[in-house]
Amino acid sequence: MSSEPQIRNHAAFIWSVADKLRGVYKQSEYGRVILPLVVLRRLDCVLEPTKADVLARAAKLKGRVENVAPVLESVAGEQFYNTSPLDFRRLLDDPANVAGNLRSYIAGFSPAARDVIEKFGFDAQIIRLERANLLYLVVSQFAEVDLHPDAVSNLEMGYLYSTTLPAAPVGCSRSPRITCAS
Repeated sequence: MSSEPQIRNHAAFIWSVADKLRGVYKQSEYGRVILPLVVLRRLDCVLEPTKADVLARAAKLKGRVENVAPVLESVAGEQFYNTSPLDFRRLLDDPANVAGNLRSYIAGFSPAARDVIEKFGFDAQIIRLERANLLYLVVSQFAEVDLHPDAVSNLEMGYLYSTTLPAAPVGCSRSPRITCAS
């Protein structure tokens, strides 16, 4: 069975978000918002099944183990993890604080994953989206798309990234290698 229709659906969804950015962003700037959110949502979906276990283990290890990364990566079943109690859907629980919650969520990622996200310079976009009253709307749309590997294969994610990358800023182009195999 071809995954082409699903790829088109996800690409159409992502670019429907871009429509919301018109007037605030130039078309050439859409990728500054969309690409980091695609990556964040993919990571969020990958970590969702083990999120509660990671949080519980992190709480048990707090103050007792200096380097928690290997343990939490093992619990997450990935080479990255997130210790924030937030996920994409919970970011929306407090509409007035989506920006702060999003920053806190990003800060909860393991150092290597956080480094990839920070290379996007996404905090500037958080500020810009918040000032334009678009942050909640854009995050809520991404919270609704399922980018878990069971729903969107790594190959399909590659196509999705390639759809998104033409609008990404030059400094970010093709730098994140996160496909989140599970």
